[in-house]
This record gives sequence, structure tokens and C-alpha cells, in this order.
Amino acid sequence: MAHGTKQKLMKASDIPAFVNEVIEAGCDICAVGHEKYVIGDTDLSRGAYGKMRQRLGRIEEAYGDRDFLKLEIVAYLRSIGRYVDVGADGSE
Repeated sequence: MAHGTKQKLMKASDIPAFVNEVIEAGCDICAVGHEKYVIGDTDLSRGAYGKMRQRLGRIEEAYGDRDFLKLEIVAYLRSIGRYVDVGADGSE
């Protein structure tokens, strides 16, 4: 039987700090509708993107797996006004 690596899990109480660190890193993070969120910035040069990816990697490693908290993260982002709602046809 293979032994899995125990991965750190993010706590719901860490969501505000996680979001703040992502924002402070210079990335936009926002909810899309009520079920998804995105992290990104398309205005970065190739070099800046590489540095940003490393910084985001350190943030993600520090907080651990957060997939199971997706809806809680979305709710938090919506509560602080960081969201975009899209219509049924995909338009804003």
C-alpha cells in the first residue's frame, strides 16, 4: 500500500488573510458568480509574471489546499465587494 503525503489544509478562518496576501502580492482575486473565483493579472511582463508565480506559490504553500473551501472563499470575496456577476449568456 502506498503512503500518501499529508497535505496541509487551509482553515476557513484563514480566508481573509489568504485573500489579503494575494491582493498585496499584486494579483487580482475576485468571485465570478456564486460558485467560482479567479486569481490573476494579465498586465504583467514575462519576468514579472515569473516572480508573481513564485510569490503566489509561496502563499499557496503556506495556506495549504483550499479546494474544499471554494464556496466559502467566494462568499468572502462577495462580502468585500470583489466579484463579477455574469448573465446566462456570459455577459456582464
